[in-house]
Amino acid sequence: MQPKSYTSSVSQAGGCAGMCVDLALFPLDTMKTRLQSQQGFYKAGGFRGIYAGVPSAAIGSFPNAAAFFVTYDCTKSLLGRGQDAARMAPVNHMLAASLGEVVACLIRVPTEVVKQRTQASPSSTTYQMLLATLREEGVRGLYRGYRSTVLREVGSLHTTLWSERQGHALYSWQAAVCGALAGAVAAFVTTPLDVAKTRIMLAKAGTATANGNIPTVLLDVWKSRGISGLFAGSIPRVTFISMGGFIFLGAYEKVRSTML
Repeated sequence: MQPKSYTSSVSQAGGCAGMCVDLALFPLDTMKTRLQSQQGFYKAGGFRGIYAGVPSAAIGSFPNAAAFFVTYDCTKSLLGRGQDAARMAPVNHMLAASLGEVVACLIRVPTEVVKQRTQASPSSTTYQMLLATLREEGVRGLYRGYRSTVLREVGSLHTTLWSERQGHALYSWQAAVCGALAGAVAAFVTTPLDVAKTRIMLAKAGTATANGNIPTVLLDVWKSRGISGLFAGSIPRVTFISMGGFIFLGAYEKVRSTML
């Protein structure tokens, strides 16, 4: 098992890095949400209130990122024991990251639901949107889109392969560059899943889209908007995640190395 001081350091490093990304790049996330919304960019608010929903992101970013990194590091440590640890490292890291995303999404999805609904309705406050969601759908409504969010997050690339090639732990600048490059590719490829997630979270309760059937949602987007609809918001999404990966992994490695 990891020492408590190590786990605490990982939690703080991951949480600080996540909060830096979410708050610094929030306007890009707002534009992405509005581009992907069913009503369209300008009807969803256009360039008005680009910080709508930021309280939800601020509250959820630290525990969300901390939950991912604690789960990731602890799982990686457990799977890394044994004679085949070096050979199985890439697989172990992918499994650890996947479990980390599953756990983190328990925190991320409720804050994401409230945040995106506020972004698409800038006249409402985060608190008003939270109360409306609970009143109409209960706690279950806060977890609408959980499956699509996990599916979107699980396929990300990791810094392990580069670390093995380097023959030592990554420097903070290496982790940052790797995070930016991996994030840019993953962000573009998974944009259709992100569109589906946004549509599911924003849909009115009781509609077919709100049921969360990803293939059905994607087919509907394809029929109404074509390929451009499936990749709506890809530019701000790629920019957000590539820049976010640079800040996130660089800050994480820097803070963790300082704490340790």
